[in-house]
Amino acid sequence: MTMSNITLYGNRYSGHSYKVRLALMLADISHDYAHIDLALPREARPEDFRAASRFGEVPVLVVDDTPLCQSNAILQWLADSYGVLAGALGERQRVREWLCWESNRIGMSLPNLRASRGFQSKGAEVEAWLEARLRDDLAVLEAELAERRYLAGDQVSIADISLSACLWWLSDAGLDIADWPNIRAWLARIAAQPGWQHPDALMAADIPD
Repeated sequence: MTMSNITLYGNRYSGHSYKVRLALMLADISHDYAHIDLALPREARPEDFRAASRFGEVPVLVVDDTPLCQSNAILQWLADSYGVLAGALGERQRVREWLCWESNRIGMSLPNLRASRGFQSKGAEVEAWLEARLRDDLAVLEAELAERRYLAGDQVSIADISLSACLWWLSDAGLDIADWPNIRAWLARIAAQPGWQHPDALMAADIPD
């Protein structure tokens, strides 16, 4: 494959940004990373980011002059384009199913609960609803991982990257990963992959002081 110029726009606190950058790292795909300060009003964010980001959100991956958005869609593009982290041929439907599940379940419940408890509270009632939903999501994962090493098969795939992304911050949401031993063991297997870094390190590494 011809080498492309790749830039990822993301934010250090964004699990959706982290999942894309982690996939790039695990696949050893050369790229530049641009941190976007989401505390800035949208109109004050860098012009090149605003031009590339269709929805005004992170992450955005710009490949040569083509912008790609939505984290799970970007992961699927990387797997298809580079032939990495895609799962074996017979596993790819499972990968797609888990990506869709993540976007509406744990990819919604955990980031919102973490944001409410760590940044700006949405109130006790909202947090209770989010925590109950998150616990249901974690129960699904815990049961699935009792029977398999990774979500689609015997090797890590973009499904694992997507669903694990925010779990490294589970304590920020007020939950203890020790309550889900199968998930904890799965995370340890992901963390043992060459190129893996915790989001606190990976997403802050290129931010100017």
